[in-house]
Amino acid sequence: MDDFLTQNNFPLKSWHIENMEKTVIKYVKGLPEDASKWEIRKHKKYGKLSNIIRNIHYDIKHGVTNDQVIEVFVKIRNEPVFCDLQNNLDAMNRLGDLEKHWKET
Repeated sequence: MDDFLTQNNFPLKSWHIENMEKTVIKYVKGLPEDASKWEIRKHKKYGKLSNIIRNIHYDIKHGVTNDQVIEVFVKIRNEPVFCDLQNNLDAMNRLGDLEKHWKET
């Protein structure tokens, strides 16, 4: 009977975790060299650090923890899946900016 009455405070927590990961990876990758005018315009409007931080804070409000955010940073830095990002100096600079913001807060 108790299981029936248990409230789920964060019903879409797994979705928000995935969304946060995708947001961070997309920001770190940056804009591709062969981007269309539409992609450039959208990146100029939504691809700034402040927008990314706002999106991550929205996901935190819906159940993502700060530890999970930092886990994504560590995963990008260390896992061989992201070797193309690890070899890209601009991508690592963007990741450093994001990490710096998280360490300040």
